[in-house]
Amino acid sequence: MALHPNAPASALLTAGLFTACMTHNSHPEVHGHRGCRGLLPENTLPAFLKATELGADYLELDVVISGDGQVVVSHEPWMSHRLCLQPNGDSIAEAAERSFNLYTMSVSEIQTFDCGSLEQADFPMQEPKPAYKPLFRDVVEAADEHAMISGVPAPGYSIEIKSDPALYGSHQPPPAEFVRIVIEAIDSLGLADRCIIQSFDPAVLEAVHTERPDISIAFLVENQDGWNDNLKRLSFSPTIYSPWFGLIDAKDVKILHEKNVEVVVWTVNEESDIREVIALGVDGIISDYPDRVIRLLEEN
Repeated sequence: MALHPNAPASALLTAGLFTACMTHNSHPEVHGHRGCRGLLPENTLPAFLKATELGADYLELDVVISGDGQVVVSHEPWMSHRLCLQPNGDSIAEAAERSFNLYTMSVSEIQTFDCGSLEQADFPMQEPKPAYKPLFRDVVEAADEHAMISGVPAPGYSIEIKSDPALYGSHQPPPAEFVRIVIEAIDSLGLADRCIIQSFDPAVLEAVHTERPDISIAFLVENQDGWNDNLKRLSFSPTIYSPWFGLIDAKDVKILHEKNVEVVVWTVNEESDIREVIALGVDGIISDYPDRVIRLLEEN
């Protein structure tokens, strides 16, 4: 894949080694959801390092923008009451969580909150540990270094731009600005050839396609409208169609492959479901338990 003329020279080092465009692999790529949420606190450095060590092909993560214009890894543009504690150790009331608006806070303020110590009832195997919301840059640098130390390939990065039209201007930048900030971070790290930008928001994906058509794009879907109607919401054909795993079957996968669109399903955690989506012939599986997916693929 050709590099964008504005991409940094360091990108040349990885251009021949990595590609975000999957080519109907004989087995699906493994995407560690928010690192490995089933094992360690989501979207934290420990979770990303563990997923890297396990051998996940991609680290799936969510990004928002801080008040000082930095790309922060977080599922919400606020401090979730389920995940975070205030700097003094107090809990966050659900009714008040949106007032802890990351888009109005500096990175130094954001990182005074502990977003790893609370136990998660939905993930009984998760090991709670104090952790903060990292910068995207810090995740990439730490994971790439950990891959080298662990003797595994450096992972790709599946970057979800968390965007909601109801929050434009209040908790996030407008799509074009949001995309520009994220792409600048990607280019500064030389990641264009080993990343995917994904979003549920078509406006974000349109902005990515306009700004950098060389970057692989995944359209996240959770409605029941079907792939045909969903793809009509975009003016272009995305690299990847990415629905919740229960919304697609083998026939859909075959047709999408004929249209040169890859299929990456989310979020597949139970072993029986993992086996089913492997049988569908999907190109990627997003899971809170990348270790389970890797084990089952090895068995197959």
